Amino acid sequence: MRYDLLKILIVDDNPHMRVLIAEVLRAIGVRHIFEAGDGAAGLLASNKREIDIIMTDLSMQPLDGIDFVRQLRRSGDNPNQMAPVIMVTGHSTLQRVHEARDAGVNEFLTKPLTARGVIERVAQVIDHPRAFIRSPNYIGPERRRRVDPNFAGPWRRAADGVRRMTATQEI
Repeated sequence: MRYDLLKILIVDDNPHMRVLIAEVLRAIGVRHIFEAGDGAAGLLASNKREIDIIMTDLSMQPLDGIDFVRQLRRSGDNPNQMAPVIMVTGHSTLQRVHEARDAGVNEFLTKPLTARGVIERVAQVIDHPRAFIRSPNYIGPERRRRVDPNFAGPWRRAADGVRRMTATQEI
């Protein structure tokens, strides 16, 4: 992977955490790192340029990470609506993980951070991209990670009408 070509946006209200993540990214060769101090600033920054990966904290004010991702995913004019999002947090309860997943987060990274954890999550979103889903109730990456070898059609669940799609398809 050519990490030097990646453009990564770090959205975190803690400047020390932004520095830590940025230093790990620089250590693997990432040169284009952009920072925002909260979710609202992150939305503005993501509107200004194309971003390959967004890393955001969960707990921020005035706009937390989950609301930031929801607004990013539902913003029709943001060029990074489908960018992979890695949620970074010290609050890794199952409820918060489900909220983040349902908001459209691709990967979850818990604190305390390690260089290995950051690198693994970045590699995961690059090496294993997930299909993007656009339905009336959800916009984001395919939430199901398990592949069923017996599945033969476009509908995952007949009752809900959600289909697997490529990034350019819409329901």
